[in-house]
Amino acid sequence: MTHPNTRRFPQPLRSPGAHTLAQPQRSLRLATMGVWALLGTVPVALALDMDDVVTGNTLRLLAERPDPGAYWYESRVRISADSLRSGVVDLHTCHHRLDGNHHIVVAFNPERVQHIALASSEGVGSAQVNGHRVDLRDVRTGGSVCINLRSRALEPQGNGQWRMHAGPLMRRYLDGYLPMQARLTFEWPSGLLVLGTTEPAAQPGVALSQSATGAQMDITFAGRLRATLDLHQTAPMQLGYSSSNPAATRRSVGVPLRTE
Repeated sequence: MTHPNTRRFPQPLRSPGAHTLAQPQRSLRLATMGVWALLGTVPVALALDMDDVVTGNTLRLLAERPDPGAYWYESRVRISADSLRSGVVDLHTCHHRLDGNHHIVVAFNPERVQHIALASSEGVGSAQVNGHRVDLRDVRTGGSVCINLRSRALEPQGNGQWRMHAGPLMRRYLDGYLPMQARLTFEWPSGLLVLGTTEPAAQPGVALSQSATGAQMDITFAGRLRATLDLHQTAPMQLGYSSSNPAATRRSVGVPLRTE
C-alpha cells in the first residue's frame, strides 16, 4: 500500500558494487498478537544495501542488525488463570524510534482484539483511538507510542497445553522487508505454566530466556515473522498475578555472529 504522501529516502538504498539506487517509499507494515500496524512511509535513517532487504516468504534471522538504532517493537503479555479459560491475554505494546511522518495508522485485527487504550506517546502531535485503529499525527523522527490492549491470542491444544501466537511481525519496504528488532515478553503466575518449545528456537538472532514466572524472546530479523510458544499447564492453583519481570536464564548464543 502506497502512502499518499510518498517521498524519497534521505539516504537511499544502495546495491553493493553499483551506483546508489533512489527508491520511493512505501508503507511500513508491522503486526503481532493479531495486531497490524500500518505506519505511513519508511524514511530509513541509515543507508542499507539492497541485500539487507528480504523479499518473498524468506525469513532472515540476524545475529547483528545492519541498521542499529532504527525502529524496534516490544510487547509484554500477561497470561492469567482466566486466560487459560478464555484465550484472552492483556498486552502492553510499544513502537520505538518511529520514522517522522505526518500520519501513521496502527490498525488491529477486529476478530482478536477486544479493547484498545493509549498508554503514552512521545514526539507525537496527537494520538487517538478510532475503533480498531490508533491514528498518530505529526510524528517526529525518534518518536514512540505505547498501547494497551486485550487480545484472544492464546490457543488451547488439549491436555493442558496451550500455544501463544505472536505475528506476523514485519517492517515492509516496497515488495520486501527491512530489518527490525522485536522484544516479546510473556508473564504468568509462578506455578501456572511451564515453557515447552518455541518457534523460532534459540539461535543466532534469537535470544531466549525463561523462569518460573515467564519467558522473553529477543528477535532480530528481516521478513515476516510468526513466533509461537508452546506452554504446559501445571497442577491447577489459585494464584494472584505477579508483575515481576522474569529472572533471565540465558539459553541463546552469547556472542553476536553475522548470518549474512
